[in-house]
Amino acid sequence: MAGALIAFSCAKKAQSDETAMSNQPDSSKTTNLYLDVHNLEPGKVTFDAVAGAHQKDLATQGKYGVSFIKYWVDEKAGKVYCLSDAPDSASVYKTHQEAHGLVPALVERVSDGAEAAIKSKGNLYFDVHHLGAGKVTAEDVAGAHVKDLAVQEKYGVNFINYWVDPKLGVVMCLAEAPDSLSMVNTHKDAHGLIPDEVHLVKQGN
Repeated sequence: MAGALIAFSCAKKAQSDETAMSNQPDSSKTTNLYLDVHNLEPGKVTFDAVAGAHQKDLATQGKYGVSFIKYWVDEKAGKVYCLSDAPDSASVYKTHQEAHGLVPALVERVSDGAEAAIKSKGNLYFDVHHLGAGKVTAEDVAGAHVKDLAVQEKYGVNFINYWVDPKLGVVMCLAEAPDSLSMVNTHKDAHGLIPDEVHLVKQGN
């Protein structure tokens, strides 16, 4: 009888351990960095509205293994950019779709650089370089970023980070700057790669 009780106790412990393990995140599942783009109508989006949608994303993201990190809003142009860790682009899309129905026009898998601190409460600018599919590598952008850092003080700019999608040939940069021209001139002086778009944005977390 005692032997049966011991066996039963061990079986219950094994079952308990198995249940505990099943409730832990699966460390074998890898995630990637994604930056998605929402093209809304100019003047038809506010930062507060995006903040509300972001809260819905946060409430839904666990279902799809997504972790939203930051977002940026250009109210004037109606642009929203969201940065997240996710298993794949479809998971990012589905999270937005289920959370509030505002699905992105594009979800890009990106790599980033070393993030610098925001120094002040000045203007934040988000620029976009369309260099052409397969025509830029993460190493190329890292080298150009070093050149930006060497020149930025001349124009009163503080580059915070960049993201690159080598597959589509898109590079995005975030910086503090007195104005958009200062950010453009830093790029021009540093390496000559002028952005195709520059957006005055507000950042949310």
